Amino acid sequence: MNRTRFAPSPTGPLHLGHAYSALLAFDQARQAGGAFLLRIEDIDQSRARGEWEDLIYEDLHWLGLRWPVPVMRQSDRLDAYASALDHLSELGVIYPCRCKRADIEAAASAPQEGVPQFGPDGRIYPGTCRHRAMHEAGPDDVIRLNMYEAAKIVPVLSFFETGPRHQGHHQITTQDLCQSAGDIILRRRGMGGSYHLSVVVDDSDQVITQVTRGEDLFSATPLHVLLQNLLGLPTPLYHHHHLIRDESGKRLAKRDDARAIRQYRDDGMTPDDLRALLGLTITADLDRPRVIPQG
Repeated sequence: MNRTRFAPSPTGPLHLGHAYSALLAFDQARQAGGAFLLRIEDIDQSRARGEWEDLIYEDLHWLGLRWPVPVMRQSDRLDAYASALDHLSELGVIYPCRCKRADIEAAASAPQEGVPQFGPDGRIYPGTCRHRAMHEAGPDDVIRLNMYEAAKIVPVLSFFETGPRHQGHHQITTQDLCQSAGDIILRRRGMGGSYHLSVVVDDSDQVITQVTRGEDLFSATPLHVLLQNLLGLPTPLYHHHHLIRDESGKRLAKRDDARAIRQYRDDGMTPDDLRALLGLTITADLDRPRVIPQG
């Protein structure tokens, strides 16, 4: 059975891009006779707000979406992330890192020609703390994946993509990720995990069979497949959809309040109107790019 999900963070109002992703995942599950699940990604408690979470429920219900309850919330799942980190520690593929952002920028001040400087996790970490052992970890350390050690355990990654831009079977060597992604963070300071770790553990525990999300996250997918392999978790199908952009080509973001779902609701638009604006109808192509006019 096809099981999809929508996993917003309660850090601001949902916008049209969120509506597109949620409706697409919901329609994919419904057409396959499957299930659509909601997950609240509130692991960053410094930014998450209860009022934004309440608005997520309001907006999605207004769109006509329904899901099983109770809803999974990341802030309730710190033990699950700790267990995953323990497993990775036993494999010898993680280490504590005390470097601050300024330290990483300074280490990258003389880049090697032809070596990428940025990856799915931002600035590629130069490996300064890679020699440290987990027993040295302090409360202010982040935990990083040692990509070179991970490559020894899982040398090749594969996944299947159903999205329009990257459709097909993908096979990647983990050694390539050493250069293109580096040692990504798996636990951030003051949190029980990071996006990369929590999304993998959560998708497995929710038995998600197809991950539907924006194509901006396609480059992170090999990292997630690697973690799935290291943790002994199944790899779902992936569907990375087109992003919703304005007339200038700018991707919509939470700071773009004029396009918040709540604003369209307040202006008298109906859920069917919003679907038409996004080009999403049950009989239409379920994933085609849309440009949203200004105003």
